[in-house]
Amino acid sequence: MKILVPIKRVVDAYVKVRVKSDNSGIELTNTKMSINPFCEIAVEEAIRLKEQGKADEVIVVSIGTSASREQIRTALALGADRGILVETELEARPLSVAKILKVLVEKEGIDLVILGKQSIDSDNNQVGQMLAALTGFPQGTFACKVEVDNGSIVVTREIDGGEQTVSLKLPAVVTTDLRLNEPRYASLPNIMKAKKKPIDIVSPEEIGVVVESKIKTLRVEAPPQRTAGIIVASVDELIAKLKSEARVI
Repeated sequence: MKILVPIKRVVDAYVKVRVKSDNSGIELTNTKMSINPFCEIAVEEAIRLKEQGKADEVIVVSIGTSASREQIRTALALGADRGILVETELEARPLSVAKILKVLVEKEGIDLVILGKQSIDSDNNQVGQMLAALTGFPQGTFACKVEVDNGSIVVTREIDGGEQTVSLKLPAVVTTDLRLNEPRYASLPNIMKAKKKPIDIVSPEEIGVVVESKIKTLRVEAPPQRTAGIIVASVDELIAKLKSEARVI
């Protein structure tokens, strides 16, 4: 079984995001970048399936600038076998990403796609569902448990009010939730080995996909700073302020 794991380069989850002075976007200069946390979980799950003997090869793919090779190397150090970089200077929106992944799924003969349910920069939560629609694969979203057996995959999903278990025939698409696993750290020997693992570099045009966006960012602003709270003397005063000042009741 071949597993494809898409990963995204994002600002590290522990870095405080800063807006550019001209409000044109997020300041990325000298900012620590990492693999999207949900993508890390997807990489970990794919590696675990390989360690269990359920998968023969784990391929990671990233769509972005040449800097994304850093994140691919990190995934290779964690245990993935090879990487693919679809290099573009343009920002690929979810539908463009799904179209690129569809081509790679068909080209590589992928049996299972595992990807993070969303990225922490845009929070769209769309690529997995779009990819399943384009390929016609069954999908198991928000996975908190995954079991592969005899050409099928059983996915336990996080849903409102509990969990839902679905059985999917391979090939399939699975998106990961936070409770699925705890990603490992790359060891020094594996980091050194990752330098020798292959990374194929292609452009969207080479695989027949046009990266375009119909969304234009007009302005980016930081959220307003939270103001200090006040102490009220009674419930009646609280209700009065909620009505007259906060206007929430």
